[in-house]
Amino acid sequence: MTITFIRIFFLLVSGVTGYYVGSLLQSPLFGAQIGFLSGLLIIFVERSMQRVSVRGLSSMVFGLLLGFFMAKLLADILSLIPLSEFIHSVTRVILTLVFSYIGTVIALRGKDEFNIIIPYVKFRREDVKDAVVLLDSSAIIDGRVTDIFKTHFLAGRLVVPRFVLHEIQHLADSADDLKRERGRRGLELLRLMREDPKMDVHIHEDDLTGPEPVDAKLIRLAKMMDARICTTDFNLGRTAELQGVDTLNINELVHAVKSVLFTGDKIDVKLIKEGKEPHQAIGYMEDGTMIVVANASQYIGQEVKADVTSVLQTQAGKMIFAKI
Repeated sequence: MTITFIRIFFLLVSGVTGYYVGSLLQSPLFGAQIGFLSGLLIIFVERSMQRVSVRGLSSMVFGLLLGFFMAKLLADILSLIPLSEFIHSVTRVILTLVFSYIGTVIALRGKDEFNIIIPYVKFRREDVKDAVVLLDSSAIIDGRVTDIFKTHFLAGRLVVPRFVLHEIQHLADSADDLKRERGRRGLELLRLMREDPKMDVHIHEDDLTGPEPVDAKLIRLAKMMDARICTTDFNLGRTAELQGVDTLNINELVHAVKSVLFTGDKIDVKLIKEGKEPHQAIGYMEDGTMIVVANASQYIGQEVKADVTSVLQTQAGKMIFAKI
């Protein structure tokens, strides 16, 4: 509504300005028409530039200023050569055009590397840590990040890059039933997170260009924003760490907060199925930790008391061995 009002006001001002300029030329109505049409043309150009990001525009301005500076520097050096004023004037114009073009193009191509350009400039107090956490598609679809954030173990601003949102949308439109269900679940969970007033979730609008995969873009964006990556993808976490980006793996957090048991501890466990070895029975703790009880196959379906004999740490988590 505000933008519409500004556009209408701009058209009126353009018409009035054209009227007064036309009155100086004895054609006030013609001047008003020219002013009004010029305002419409400018508004059309402005609407066609809606896809231009602030960061891209600021990069272009930076490159343009750099081109002007280089052109001025070379023109001043060439002015020391005894040539005619006409040649110096033409040289200045050519240098300005060439370096302005080169500076603008180079700045736009490398806009993702300008960490000092908006929106990556951060003005904050030194004693306040404004952490940024990038969410990948696996963390969003997993859903546990919402509960973790509400417990305040995960602090900072949660940011969902536009290319991650596109990836989830692509899953939601997939012909595969499983992928489609995962994508729709991710979109619904993201909607709930954004509507929750207790969660600070933002969509990063500026999509990174390039043919590289989503994981590579996520790591590149994390470097530029000095952010961490929240994921459940083991391979993404290891790749990011090798490139100096901190990761928050939800699965590793879950494994870290599982109940700690030691040899000799007594536990109550319900046995639900047979183990691989003869007479073994298997049960699970509330956090999903597997418990293997020796010589207990006859108690399957019952809850028994057992003594812990050993605890084995594996890549998939902990396994607890016990006996009746």
